[in-house]
Amino acid sequence: MAANTDISLRNAVIYSIYVRNHTEEGTFSSVIPDLDRIKALGTDIIWFMPIHPIGEKNKKGSLGCPYANRDYRTVNPCYGTMEDFRALVSAIHEKGMKCIIDVVYNHTAPDATLVKDHPEFYYKKPDGSFGNKTADWTDVIDLDYRNRDLWDYQIESLRMWASIVDGFRCDVASFVPVNFWKAAREAVAEVNPACIWLAETVHGKFNVYNRVCGQYAGTDSEMFEAFDMEYEYDIREVFDRYLRGEAPLSLWLELMNLQEAAYPDNYIKMRCLENHDQPRIASFIEDEKALRNFTAMLFFLKGSTLIYAGQEYENTHLPSLFEKDVFLRDPEKDRSEYFAKLAKIKKTVLSCRDYLFADADDKNNTAILIRDDGIRQKLGVFSLSGKHNDINVKFKDGEYTNQIDGKSVIVRNGILRTDGEPIIITSL
Repeated sequence: MAANTDISLRNAVIYSIYVRNHTEEGTFSSVIPDLDRIKALGTDIIWFMPIHPIGEKNKKGSLGCPYANRDYRTVNPCYGTMEDFRALVSAIHEKGMKCIIDVVYNHTAPDATLVKDHPEFYYKKPDGSFGNKTADWTDVIDLDYRNRDLWDYQIESLRMWASIVDGFRCDVASFVPVNFWKAAREAVAEVNPACIWLAETVHGKFNVYNRVCGQYAGTDSEMFEAFDMEYEYDIREVFDRYLRGEAPLSLWLELMNLQEAAYPDNYIKMRCLENHDQPRIASFIEDEKALRNFTAMLFFLKGSTLIYAGQEYENTHLPSLFEKDVFLRDPEKDRSEYFAKLAKIKKTVLSCRDYLFADADDKNNTAILIRDDGIRQKLGVFSLSGKHNDINVKFKDGEYTNQIDGKSVIVRNGILRTDGEPIIITSL
């Protein structure tokens, strides 16, 4: 783990924005009027998906993918000017939030400025042409980090942005050498000592597949040497299988217990139910009560919490990366107050020093989670089917108050009776 990681990030709420699809205007300036609403959700950090110019060559869709970057040091003119972006960051700071941007360092668009200016920075196929090592990403070509001049260029780009923003979400960080990231962190600290580093580490099977193919793919443990937070993709495949009814809830939660034992004491996973690459959780969970349980569990889990724009409106449609596709804001589906309540519980009831103990009642499809900092225990019981049942819990008998709805909760003879609503209680 990075030695100076601030573990208070475990209690952070991150809100993900794709500028093109956030408003009809799709500009930096048009995000500013929405900042109060985003802040009210309990947001601490706004993460902007790539803000750079998008490649035209081999582009996907009519507008292209933001992860096919054409220039690391400028902004997409469709979104506005650099001055517009600076104004947006200033507005975010004025609201008491931080701003991180997406950096895509594994690859660029085939018509990126670096292709012309520094073709030696790129991976070449056996025939000498540009291409990819393993991934079937037809709109990008891979960089080659064996070239140390590339390191210098990329680090200088990060230093430039670190004077404007508060940190970076690093796309497919596992495919870029961890030693590069460590050098980048050290150099960026000279500009911004409090810089936040979030790694998109890859799914376990994808990591192994790339290593079999001879491509560098760092493990989550290795990436923690440079990063403050990581994706939870090391166990995501099991969660996806659970959603499809192919794996029990207990298997996913046992992997959380393994994370607790396997990673450094100050590790931070960014927890999410959905993101721009994963289906909307509401497309799987149609029952409102069950969805409230999933959402409450998300905020209760140890680690930072990601909200993907539109999740607070129970969107079921995953917006396109390649077209104009603004997310829906249906007032009848607006769950912002509920998100805000859960965010407050996360920051005031849960401790960033908690240890997590996860258990499951597979028969009743219920997650039973305990967070414990050695001073106070917090019990979360989440009926992921939204049904009432009696649950065995390792919690002292007594009468408690549900932190979510203020109702009385009784534990008697080690049994907690639920009405199907999510429950968070603290030790007496």
